[in-house]
Amino acid sequence: MNVHPLYSPWGRFGLYSFYLDAPEPAIVDTGIASSPAEGMAPALEQLGRRIEDVRWILLTHGHIDHIGGAYALWELTGRRARLVIHEADAPLLRSRRAHVRERDDAGKAAAQLATAETVISGEMEPTLLVKGGETLSLGGDVTVSVHAIPGHTAGSVAYVVDGQGDVFVGDAVQIHGAANHFPGYENPAAYRESLRYLRDTVRPRHLYLGHPYRRTDGTAYGVQLNADEARAALQESLDIEARVAAAAEGPRGPSDSPYSPFAGAAGQLGYRGDPTLEPSPFFTTMHGYVKDKA
Repeated sequence: MNVHPLYSPWGRFGLYSFYLDAPEPAIVDTGIASSPAEGMAPALEQLGRRIEDVRWILLTHGHIDHIGGAYALWELTGRRARLVIHEADAPLLRSRRAHVRERDDAGKAAAQLATAETVISGEMEPTLLVKGGETLSLGGDVTVSVHAIPGHTAGSVAYVVDGQGDVFVGDAVQIHGAANHFPGYENPAAYRESLRYLRDTVRPRHLYLGHPYRRTDGTAYGVQLNADEARAALQESLDIEARVAAAAEGPRGPSDSPYSPFAGAAGQLGYRGDPTLEPSPFFTTMHGYVKDKA
């Protein structure tokens, strides 16, 4: 079974979905509202395939740049595709308001809702909720195993094409981050354990990432990694997480720094990016360590 990346432009970085050319074709992740019509459909036509024939929509997690096109893609399949998401992230598919963070002030919350309303094509109920451990049949002898890999979000999952070692992880392997140059995850302990699980148990032959994540030296991996690159990316992600964890142990407090209250950690890590860019992996990640200690 062949895998084809489907690229859609958006903002500071591109969005990637993946087409699984199975007897019951699947698309992993859906970009934003415009992605199915403007990115996926033309790319599939060039492959001699039709978006109407897609029968599975597999979501790795619930962030807007991965589920935003789900409703639009489902519509383009004549509402015949089955849509799969982990139960912990399903609220993000059911409601745009679920993307508004409780800790943010009214102005930022309104901006988040406006973004969600623009880039999420529709609210919907998933066909199938998963927890990890399920096996999906894509027709013929093609099966896909579902593995829970929380950390980036509570409901992050990996889809593994059985027998091929093709592993689709969305944003669950952050390395040194993408456009914002900082790894983003909500739960540090879960993220760490998921990376170890992928490295030691799943052991991808081919690892498919949601974005071109960066190495420590600033160069980018592609979104299709071979076995050696996958091992390197997983180990580097673990090494970077350990550095962030050590920095997070330092003192916190208010300051006039844009990194406040985590200016000390930013300085220790040499982070000079813009922490206010949305989505903000710097603050999401640092707040994760605060919650871990609470």
